[in-house]
Amino acid sequence: MSPLIIIAGAFAILLMLGAGIAIVVTGNQSAVDERLEQFVGSATVVDLPETVIDDDGPDVADRLDKALSGRNFFEPIRERISRADAKLRVSEYVTLVIICGLGVGIVGYFLPQQNSIVIAILAGFIGLRIPRFYVRTMAKKRMETFDAQLSDTLNLWVNALRSGYSVLQSMEAIATELPPPVSAEFERVVQEVRLGLSVEQALANMYRRVPSEDLDLVITAVNIQREVGGNLAEVLDTISYTIRERVRIKGEIRTLTAQGRVSGWIISLLPVVLGFILYLINPEYVSELWVKEDPWILPQIIPCGWIVLAFSGIMIGAGAYAISKIVDIEV
Repeated sequence: MSPLIIIAGAFAILLMLGAGIAIVVTGNQSAVDERLEQFVGSATVVDLPETVIDDDGPDVADRLDKALSGRNFFEPIRERISRADAKLRVSEYVTLVIICGLGVGIVGYFLPQQNSIVIAILAGFIGLRIPRFYVRTMAKKRMETFDAQLSDTLNLWVNALRSGYSVLQSMEAIATELPPPVSAEFERVVQEVRLGLSVEQALANMYRRVPSEDLDLVITAVNIQREVGGNLAEVLDTISYTIRERVRIKGEIRTLTAQGRVSGWIISLLPVVLGFILYLINPEYVSELWVKEDPWILPQIIPCGWIVLAFSGIMIGAGAYAISKIVDIEV
């Protein structure tokens, strides 16, 4: 077995062992930290006095997560996890990415008939993207569900305001009556206000977790009403009608562009899948594309096969991008 594979396997085992130790150590997290994390979460950081925190032992995972989250490089990861409502810390997400990359890379190395470092690198790159793809898919699905529920949310909000409820009491009614993710987000806003945040800051935190254009209209209306006054129920009723019409038009557009989107996926993935299948059937034949042999573009530096692969990737990417822009119609 190659020393590179042995080193990669040992590194993966060490990472999994470290993640397990971190999870075990976090069992001593204080009740105050757990409750604040449940209500406030990753969008808002609350600093507690040292006398409040129970020092039962070193919390390795919390320290690592705090160190990573404080870096600007890891802030987008924190936002993606928050938008997907995934029960992961930044440190756990980074560990999962590394493990997936190494695992898929090892599988890609041993899967073909002839072990290839090139295939292992490509497979490892794909493995690194798997957690990101999963989190992005969950965030997109959650966003679509939230947008679909927002019209009913505004109707309940308007009715509660017209019944004499305050803005915060109306949010409590939404958190009680409606299903998630709307109920979970508004319940989180209510809990953040009870913990001492202003309504404007709590709504801004919700918008960071759910960056919806329709929600931005609602938050702007609420903030203006709290500053200058006005009939918030009437404004929200108008916004609700606008959102319903936008959702209806988006649904019609998505139906009309379904064929184009499916065609784009098929055209983009077909050459890649077909090339991988051909490599599994006859690796000697396909490997001629990247071996350093005649014919050369630059003698002893760049063979002709590399240029073919590069242009193929560029054309596939350009075609996928063009189709995505054609079928992406803004409302």
